[in-house]
Amino acid sequence: MTKGRDTGGIVRLLAMGLVLVLGAYWAGSRWGQRQPEHVDAVPAVFPDLKKSELVGDELINVKIYSQAAPAVANIVTRTLEYDVFMEPVPVEGAGSGFVIDPRGYILTNFHVVQGAQAISVTLGDRSHYDAKFIGADERNDVALVKIDPKERKLPALTMGDSDSLQVGQRVLAIGNPFGFQSTLTTGVVSALGRTVQTSQTTVIDGAIQTDAAINQGNSGGPLLNSHGDVIGINSAIFTPSGTTAGIGFAIPISTARLIAQDLISEGRVRRATMGVEARVISPPVAEALKLPVKEGLLIERVTPGGPAERAGLRGGNREAILGMRRVLLGGDVVTGIDGRPITSQLDLNLALNRKRPGDTVKVEYYRGGQKMEAQVTLSDASR
Repeated sequence: MTKGRDTGGIVRLLAMGLVLVLGAYWAGSRWGQRQPEHVDAVPAVFPDLKKSELVGDELINVKIYSQAAPAVANIVTRTLEYDVFMEPVPVEGAGSGFVIDPRGYILTNFHVVQGAQAISVTLGDRSHYDAKFIGADERNDVALVKIDPKERKLPALTMGDSDSLQVGQRVLAIGNPFGFQSTLTTGVVSALGRTVQTSQTTVIDGAIQTDAAINQGNSGGPLLNSHGDVIGINSAIFTPSGTTAGIGFAIPISTARLIAQDLISEGRVRRATMGVEARVISPPVAEALKLPVKEGLLIERVTPGGPAERAGLRGGNREAILGMRRVLLGGDVVTGIDGRPITSQLDLNLALNRKRPGDTVKVEYYRGGQKMEAQVTLSDASR
């Protein structure tokens, strides 16, 4: 009899436990934390709040956001790719950009619009436009597109001075991470002058490092100072997980401004060149060729009538086989430009990146065993 009562009690306890578990699951399914299945896109809200309602940094954040967000663009690109059966498959990409001219010019990253067959833009007020690709500087990952605002005068952001930034300054980033339009994140300038190579052909020279959260979709959006001026274009993150890890990089606006000016006025980028074809010299090669330095760029050819030839630099005059390659020997070995060591083609590109056609640089080089210098006036690479 006692055994029966014990068994009945155990059954009742189990039943009560099951009810509690199911109740907790039901409550969790209704009110517990879940991932959103869909988030409606809504226009950015730019409230006119009274100063008394905000304190300290909030005033700056709200002011900058309300001023800048209307000019920040959500850029969607469309391309056609082919599957294994050679059937066309539409592919969409997304990124950010910002209006720099009321006529409709928008700066973004080259990788955001690269290869796009159609580009559409949505501004902060949810107005939609088709965009036209104007041009790009692939090496600096900067591109310019244009929309037609008709009779409307578009809000445009002011480009600031990225050359006077200091580590520790407040910065704000506005963009469309993961498609969430008009998203604001804040942080500081974490470091300056970084050289960040983002692909085989793209490098950010003098990159601004920031801890403001930057994620997929932020690329091409503005990095702003506390006055609301653009000081950089958000372009890349360093992350082991694919999401923000507090290390983001922006292209200095001083670089992007020159590119935009060239594209608007001439439809192309004016890139400075020395007019040389050169080969990287490594220590083993330098030893084999009995060169006076271990590293540098061996000039094989100079452009006839080009900057280097006019300055007296010489190319090679005899052919030889080096490994599996045919090279021209006897040319000058460039080791520095304006005091900056030159040991690779990337070093040469970076040394000339912020120069303009017509600028003069001091080139350090060796001819035989003699160290020499020359003043080289750069020309336009596209001419």
